[in-house]
Amino acid sequence: MNKQNEKNDIKIGVAGAGSWGTALAALLADKGFQVDLWTFEEEVRRQIIEKRENEIYLPGFKLNEKLTPSCDLNSVIAGKAMILIVVPSHVMREVTSQMAGRIPPESIVVSASKGIENVTLKTISGIISETLPEVESGRFAVLSGPSFAREVAAGSATAVTAASKNIDTALFVQHVFASPTFRVYTSEDVIGVELGGSVKNVIAIAAGVIDGLGLGLNTRAALITRGLAEIRRMGVKLGADSKTFAGLAGVGDLVLTCTGPLSRNYTVGKKIGEGKKPREIVSEMRMVAEGVKTAQSLFNLSNQLGIEMPISHEIYNILYNDASPRESLKRLMTRDLKHEFNAY
Repeated sequence: MNKQNEKNDIKIGVAGAGSWGTALAALLADKGFQVDLWTFEEEVRRQIIEKRENEIYLPGFKLNEKLTPSCDLNSVIAGKAMILIVVPSHVMREVTSQMAGRIPPESIVVSASKGIENVTLKTISGIISETLPEVESGRFAVLSGPSFAREVAAGSATAVTAASKNIDTALFVQHVFASPTFRVYTSEDVIGVELGGSVKNVIAIAAGVIDGLGLGLNTRAALITRGLAEIRRMGVKLGADSKTFAGLAGVGDLVLTCTGPLSRNYTVGKKIGEGKKPREIVSEMRMVAEGVKTAQSLFNLSNQLGIEMPISHEIYNILYNDASPRESLKRLMTRDLKHEFNAY
């Protein structure tokens, strides 16, 4: 990338004005890029124009004038060198289908969304390969890692991974996003980075349940470690590099989401552990806890592939079969005894 001309020449479209989409759009605008941000809600568009703030999803942060909100998806992606998609996984197919045939031929498409689609059991890259066949795999990248939106917006030092099958695309994304407070590493393991970011949300619900039940740090440490084993098991089965799960998009994101109160998935689990019903918790949330839907996808995918994922299955049973959290814990602790690493 030509550093001298990058801010003048690269126009960026961001689809999705939730907390993460807004934080990333703000990061890019603060770097000097011209950023168009697609907002689904007219209320959010109006707030950003009038108050330079997304009061619904990212309150308390003033947004750079280089960030322009719009409810017109076509205008947001038109003529852009890079299109960043940050919408919930359950609407990814609908939103990207609307983009079909409108992506500029040389655009780099980046996903910062996390999840596995319920019906097809596909990750985001799988969805996009179907809805946007004109976007070759070499022009697609994923961005993932331990990164709460509010901390990124506040300028807290953060490190993430940009993955693409084409290393030049990963390098392009790395340089576009990198800043003194936002360090970006590269990878070519797209599926590994995607799975790390998706499955950890289910494990984070389990971590919240543990804390909601009032159990100790021993329990949480065991859960995170064995949760990582489940993520690695699924990833390797689907062709990921096992080293990815020792990195930022693996253990890094898992630890953050399982221990940070800013995590929506952890919060859902904590409320379940305290006695609230999952349906009641979800109905009270305006923002999406991806792990709730991903738990269903993961349950079905692991069964389809014959992969043992006991923690993920117990979270599915708690969320969808009204299982008792304490009974789920008992089942996990009294499973057949095994060699630790053979259990991978």
